[in-house]
Amino acid sequence: MRLIQFTDREGARRVGIVDGTRIQTLSLVATMRELALTAMRSGNGLERQAQLLNTDQVEDYAAILREQRILAPLDHEDAAHCMVSGAGVTHMGSASTRDKMHRRIDSDEVDKTDTLLMLEWGIERGRPAPGQAGVQPEWFYKGDGNVVVAPGRAFPCPEFALDGGEEPELVGLYVIDDEGCPRRLGFAIGNEFSDHVMERKNYLYQAHSKLRYCSFGPELRVGEPPAHLVGMTRIRRNGRVIWAQEFLTGQDNMCHAIENLEYHHFKYSQFRRPGDVHVHYMGAANLSFAYSVRTQPGDSFEISIPEFGEPLVNGIEAAAGSFRPGGVKAL
Repeated sequence: MRLIQFTDREGARRVGIVDGTRIQTLSLVATMRELALTAMRSGNGLERQAQLLNTDQVEDYAAILREQRILAPLDHEDAAHCMVSGAGVTHMGSASTRDKMHRRIDSDEVDKTDTLLMLEWGIERGRPAPGQAGVQPEWFYKGDGNVVVAPGRAFPCPEFALDGGEEPELVGLYVIDDEGCPRRLGFAIGNEFSDHVMERKNYLYQAHSKLRYCSFGPELRVGEPPAHLVGMTRIRRNGRVIWAQEFLTGQDNMCHAIENLEYHHFKYSQFRRPGDVHVHYMGAANLSFAYSVRTQPGDSFEISIPEFGEPLVNGIEAAAGSFRPGGVKAL
């Protein structure tokens, strides 16, 4: 089952089941989080709860997308209670790209970078037996719910950014239940938009490079994703594709088990606050930056995985406003 969040033509929020070109609207719940909490408190799975609340009301899916009424498939009414984070160096295909980014450009040193060391650790100890803890992945923070851009909308790029590049990823979507247990709703396509030029200057700048907007959706796929997934990234400029490449994801193409990534995120008690939403990016296999692509305002990204329904499309635009040096005022 695949689910979406959207607004109807009167502006009211809705949750719906994807049924080909139609969206079957649910009753009694206005948000995905509300649907999830209802399922938990009723002792139902998410798919079963959606089926119980299904109605005979339908909307045209193409119209929702065309009219930009689609929303991210999970959020929180208080953005401060939505944490957006991620794990890196999790995919076999990412090793070469990240190693080049983190190797000093002006150095002849051939020792292993920390990126390659972390990849080796993941290969050796990132897939523990069920119920056991493996090696920690790289972890990063992107922001709260305010950094999430709806599918179809443009990423604001701040004036201090050195780059704005895509990272096509699987995204795990979670709501913490009343007892403090993380409950996974499912997965979505994600674009973990980042500043790769800044990261390449020095890998200790990675934390800065991740503090950018991001997007995921438009659909939430309930349950476990297939272990092997083939996706496609396309970048368009003035309507023309300037770069395209397949990427591999799913657990068969990762050096960490998804369960291991989840454990090392949710082991921190501050991430298990009842009612909170977590959006966790699972890592990218490749990105256009490695092929010397430099994006600019007006470009658009399209990331697709057939098993996840409609592609995720986002543009880039210059962010409005800025914060200047000396902008902090004494009280």
